Amino acid sequence: MRGGWAGGDGATALTLTAGNSGPASGLTRRRLILRGFGFAGLSLAATAGYATAIEPELLVTTTYRVTPPGWQAGRLTVVAIADLHAGGPNMTTEHIARVVDRTNALAPDVVVLLGDYFATHPFVTERVPDAVWAGELARLDAPLGVWAILGNHDWWFGLAGVRRAFAEVDIPVLENRSVLLGEGSRRFWLAGLGDQLAHPLGHRRFRGEDDLAGTLDQITTAHPVILLVHEPDIFTTVPDRVSLTLAGHTHGGQIRIPLIWPALVPSAYGARFAYGHVVESGRHMIVSGGLGTSFAPVRLGVPPEIVHIQVGA
Repeated sequence: MRGGWAGGDGATALTLTAGNSGPASGLTRRRLILRGFGFAGLSLAATAGYATAIEPELLVTTTYRVTPPGWQAGRLTVVAIADLHAGGPNMTTEHIARVVDRTNALAPDVVVLLGDYFATHPFVTERVPDAVWAGELARLDAPLGVWAILGNHDWWFGLAGVRRAFAEVDIPVLENRSVLLGEGSRRFWLAGLGDQLAHPLGHRRFRGEDDLAGTLDQITTAHPVILLVHEPDIFTTVPDRVSLTLAGHTHGGQIRIPLIWPALVPSAYGARFAYGHVVESGRHMIVSGGLGTSFAPVRLGVPPEIVHIQVGA
């Protein structure tokens, strides 16, 4: 193999030609391949380091401005906190405190907590007791209150502890329950749904605690409705009566690698409800990328986020 540098009109290219002696530059095909593997290895190592040590420690605020059909309650600021998954290495007490401080700085009218409050992956380095993460969430400040729903991890791994923690800090848990909030022309309904995956029955089979029809039957006035759900898949059956659905659970796929990440989204619909502002047939849903991690303490392309929503903006 014989190599040399050649080019015309200012262009430079590496050419390799057959021969019995090595190139003067010392660059052989084998060395090119090895160098390529070396660069690929360094790139993979750098990506892995970023995904485990940097991105999970980030905290971004994602703002949506939406006026869905039927919204007649003026301007409302909602902040959604989803999938806290409290526990080290990346959702320590200090990090939770930072989430709370950042949320309060947004001056929300109402704060909603969308389920999955403690870490359950096998790589937890530090447990954050229920009373501790709940005590931090109790510092959230909003004139229309802080309201919670439960997620599948809460049901599967620590239901009694989560219920007790919220009760001790006076944060109401909405399970198939609707409440009317606000005053005068700014009134709206906040409806919270029971978890859709609460009871595992076998391979990818579950019995939920959700009762969408019963929850909406509690709505007795024409004021607009915001629906809180943990898993977004139920959006296919949410009626037009609901102005806005807020969901978590997916973590946005958590590891957002092109062509691969839709398979990582815990949804029967793949990427359809994975993340962000979803509009279908005039119905609106916002799916949070969440804060903590599931299955492993890594994030790539979906940094931890607080969701800040200006409704009627």
